[in-house]
Amino acid sequence: MGNKITSQHISTGKGLLALSPIVVFLLLYVVVSVIIGDFYKMPLSIAFIIASMWALLFIPKMKIAERIEIFSKGAANSNVLYMIWIFFLAGAFSALAKGIGAIDATVNLALASLPSTFIVPGLFITACFISMSIGTSVGTIVALTPFACQLAQSTGTDTAFLVSVVLGGSFFGDNLSFISDTTIAATRSQKVKMNDKFKTNLWLALPAAIVTLGVYISVGDIQHTTHAATNSASWWNILPYLIVIVSAIFGVNVLLVLTMGIFSCIVIALCGLADASLIDMCGYMGNGIKDMSDLIIVTLLAAGLLGVISYNGGVKYIIQVLTSRINSSRGAQAVIATLVSMVNFCTANNTIAIITVGDIAHKISQQFNLDPRKVASLLDTCSCIVQCLIPYGAQSLMAAGLAHLSPVAFLPYLYYTWALATMVILSIIFNLPHRPK
Repeated sequence: MGNKITSQHISTGKGLLALSPIVVFLLLYVVVSVIIGDFYKMPLSIAFIIASMWALLFIPKMKIAERIEIFSKGAANSNVLYMIWIFFLAGAFSALAKGIGAIDATVNLALASLPSTFIVPGLFITACFISMSIGTSVGTIVALTPFACQLAQSTGTDTAFLVSVVLGGSFFGDNLSFISDTTIAATRSQKVKMNDKFKTNLWLALPAAIVTLGVYISVGDIQHTTHAATNSASWWNILPYLIVIVSAIFGVNVLLVLTMGIFSCIVIALCGLADASLIDMCGYMGNGIKDMSDLIIVTLLAAGLLGVISYNGGVKYIIQVLTSRINSSRGAQAVIATLVSMVNFCTANNTIAIITVGDIAHKISQQFNLDPRKVASLLDTCSCIVQCLIPYGAQSLMAAGLAHLSPVAFLPYLYYTWALATMVILSIIFNLPHRPK
């Protein structure tokens, strides 16, 4: 089976060496942090630098300058640089919104209008709705994370918990939206209609979302034992936040969304509706961008490392190993799910993971007579699950940067992601959903 799908054979030794930098990274960051009991002691950047140096050792027959060029090409691809532009603007907008009181006003309004038991479920539903509308988890995280952080501070709730609510809801929409790049990649690779993939995907995502919503409703009283005093909220101060959310819902490019938010903050301050001068606002933006510096460095290091791993054949080796042991339709589904998950783990980009394995998944589905709608759903869903869980994914890094937390802090609270993973496993075991082709 492996020979039918992959033409270039990669030896076990070469494949394991190519993947060894991931092991080095996990040992340095995750294992060391667990041993010392503190995920803030070991910086992500140091773990990535050491893992990258290890990876560069195994590029054969090349000068040091040529090896560094391979790393640099991985770090400097257009997707990474686009993400960095988002980081710049997100940091500037977040600091500006806080400086003029936009976030405080929004939180106060929410606390005044919503019962305490519905604040967490309401935040989850909002994240689901926005991400469904705009088709991107990153845009949703940019829009809602500052609000979640200020809400946590105002109510005495764990910040990591509320930001995790936003993360889960953002991936609900990223997985299902018709305009999501993962949806487009998955449906095109399997040659299925978007609405057919959506209906099949809904069997996985909706039960997971309902269970998660039930959990948030049940823990509402526990999480909100402390209530903030709600001051009168100015609608003018809330305006930048409304502009960001509404324009995002209408599908405006996230860079333009953030630019509009920044511009509206400046206009409000210049009109005397906020206690901040033009120099103050420049300082806010500068500090916000500075707060994103660690995030930008980690993003570049992670992209470069994963580029070297791919160049050394790590991704091809994973595909080769997993496609060599398929003997049933359930096994084929499990292999497709594992394949896209592992490639996503190695590339930290769910769209790239789908594109990488899409053609192979299509060939597997044809040989084992799988429903292409289910295959497209598995590709999209599993890649989103892994993207949400890995601490070096753009979404976790973005949320961590805005919340000033470790990206690992979210893992215990990603209820929707774990529920979705459970639904994927059950759907493979029981071969669900049963829908006529």
